[in-house]
Order: sequence, then C-alpha cells, then structure tokens
Amino acid sequence: MNGAKPVSREIAPGFYAAVETISITAGLPMPKLYIIDDESPNAFAAGTNPEKSIICATTGLLNIMDKSELEAVVAHEMSHIKNYDIRVSMAAVALTSVIELISELVLRFFIWSDDDNDNRNPLIVVLGLLFVMISPLLALVTRLAISRQREFLADATAVSLTRYPEGMISALQKLKNNGKPLRKQNSTTANLFIVNPMKRSFFQNLFSTHPSIDDRISRLKDNSSRL
Repeated sequence: MNGAKPVSREIAPGFYAAVETISITAGLPMPKLYIIDDESPNAFAAGTNPEKSIICATTGLLNIMDKSELEAVVAHEMSHIKNYDIRVSMAAVALTSVIELISELVLRFFIWSDDDNDNRNPLIVVLGLLFVMISPLLALVTRLAISRQREFLADATAVSLTRYPEGMISALQKLKNNGKPLRKQNSTTANLFIVNPMKRSFFQNLFSTHPSIDDRISRLKDNSSRL
C-alpha cells in the first residue's frame, strides 16, 4: 500500500517507542509498523480490529516531528484503531453503494417500464427523478461528513491519550507548513491518512474526507480552553 515496508525497533527506534508508549496507554495490542519512503509528512492506520492493525508513517513525517509531536500523531492513528473507524468507514461506503444501487434501479424502472408514460402520475415521476439525481449526492455528502467527524474525534482522543494538546496542535501545524502530495497517490486509501495525501484542487477541497487543518487546530484549542 503506497510502497509501505515493514520496520522493526532496530530500524526505527523512535517510531517504535512512540507506538509502544501509546499502545500501552490506550490498552491496545502493539500494531505492526510500516514506513513509506516519501518526503511528504503523513501517517495512517489500517485494520478492522486492534488485533490485526498497522500504523504506517512516512520518512518525511519521522524527520520533522519531535517526540511529543510524533506521539500525538501516533495517538491520532491509534485512536482510529481504538474507535474502529475502519469499520465505520466501510459501513459508510456500503450505505453509499446501496443508495446508489437503489437510485440506479429507480432510473431503470422509469426508462424500461412497459407502462404507458402518459398514464403515470406526474408527481410520482418528478419525485422519482429527483430521488435519482439527489440521493447519490446526499449519500456522498453524508459519507464525507462522517469521515470528517471521525478525524475530529481522533484528534480529541489523541489528546486524551497524550494529555498534551500542544503536541497535537504543533504536529498539525507542521503538517500544514510542510504538506505536499505523496509521490505514489491512491484515492481509495486517501481517507486513511492523517492529512489528505492527494494533490489539492478545488474539487479535492470540496469533497475532502478531512476537515481543514486550520479547523482541526481551532477545535483542539477550543477544547483545551474548556479544560
């Protein structure tokens, strides 16, 4: 996945130590570790349950993060594992697919129905066509909204694990200042990363699975001010 290679404590001691520390704090099994050789700072977690999970970081991320920032990033990814966000994402995708299938069946009904079109209730026709046009978009918007909220939740859960909101805020600021697309991009896995790994465009921003980094930092600052 995106050229990720497995690593051990000997190969990446700082990365391993950060994951080990957060795993103990979260009460979760130690995930398998991977590194992507890419100067773009990023990280992701994958796995349908804590017993079969991985955490992957890019060399770019490991090179710019200090200890507290790296632990914050790891805690964010561990939060996705702890909160079963992969399952949530899969359920959201499945829901979108079902709605799209229903929409397609409704469209085919209107196209291929043997009934005389003149005998149809115009209101039913209009409502059916509106459903065909709007339902896939609403399903997509719902899926993106769920994904964005899970990112906010992972940030908040990360702070609860590290007890140091400044580490998460500083890490996000570095990700913003040093952000660049991954060399090997894959849109199907983009939602897994801590920040969007794709080349940004108007439509990428409009249909992003991630809230903006500024919004995430603002949310963290608001939360920490209430403590």
